[in-house]
Amino acid sequence: MIYLRVLAASAAVLSLTTSFVSEAAANGEVNVYTYRETKLIQPLFDAFTKDTGIKVNVVSASSGLEQRMKAEGANSPADVLLTVDIGRIDEAVQAGVTQPIKSEAVDKVVPAQYRDPDGHWAGISMRARVIYASNDRVKQDKITYEELADPKWKGKICIRSGQHIYNNALFAAYTAKYGEAKAEEWLRGVKANLAQKPSGGDREAARDVAAGKCDIGIGNTYYWALMMNNDPEKKPWAEATRVILPTFEGGGTHVNLSGVLLAKNAPNKANGIKLIEWLVSEQAQQMYADQNYEYPVRSGVAVNATIAGYGKLGPDPLPIAKIAANRKAAASLVDKVGFDN
Repeated sequence: MIYLRVLAASAAVLSLTTSFVSEAAANGEVNVYTYRETKLIQPLFDAFTKDTGIKVNVVSASSGLEQRMKAEGANSPADVLLTVDIGRIDEAVQAGVTQPIKSEAVDKVVPAQYRDPDGHWAGISMRARVIYASNDRVKQDKITYEELADPKWKGKICIRSGQHIYNNALFAAYTAKYGEAKAEEWLRGVKANLAQKPSGGDREAARDVAAGKCDIGIGNTYYWALMMNNDPEKKPWAEATRVILPTFEGGGTHVNLSGVLLAKNAPNKANGIKLIEWLVSEQAQQMYADQNYEYPVRSGVAVNATIAGYGKLGPDPLPIAKIAANRKAAASLVDKVGFDN
């Protein structure tokens, strides 16, 4: 009798286990290569798995993922590539490791300005390149990007390397708007106004403003919020500054993208598309806003309160694809004017 009970219990466990295995097999998995830190993006993947039953396998790196995909070729396990900048997006497309994302859901949700005309990428969140201004020494509350070359800021600007992808995108946007000759003149003007040699990162720009080394720093919107809300050691840097949303003359604020691409040789293509579509869902967009302090690309999703405190963002209408097309020209101009010297 005891033997029969044990046998029955074992059969029940085996049946339950088989059910789980079958469910996992049915739902499958998706392999993600990402430039986002795993700790920042994992909550999104966990929520996706909870909603769909699809397991997410993650490979995270700070550089070289598109080269890895190219080297892996047809045997690459990557289904989806997540990037943190139009520069990374463009490099992946140029490396030939992507394919068009054919999705009515993505086309409907993501504005055309934030999608590749050929369908190879789509933005899933936005960040703006803004001013960290000294509360004590900067009285104005409006600044244009053009104004950064005005001699009144001589010795008052702090910025990271001009070749960093975040600055490259801003400089490429300027080049796309005004042409290389005017962009070169502007870069020379900005360089003449630097308080010190370009160095550090965006957080360090705020640090140096707080220390009085400069009056304004150039940084991304989310860094200030992270310092203020998530990093007690760096909170004083944020408290000594405020964010000003600059604009181009007659235009809006320069924005960049966290983007998503579908791998050329995706072994789990259907699940890759499911993940991409989920990332532009209301749930995911709200998570991006609240956990990563980025601007949603989906209309109707609330911006985080800290980010909203900067003022209403009016994104510049220049298509991101045009910015990408001017990246190499902008990089050459940075070297030509000796911006980082």
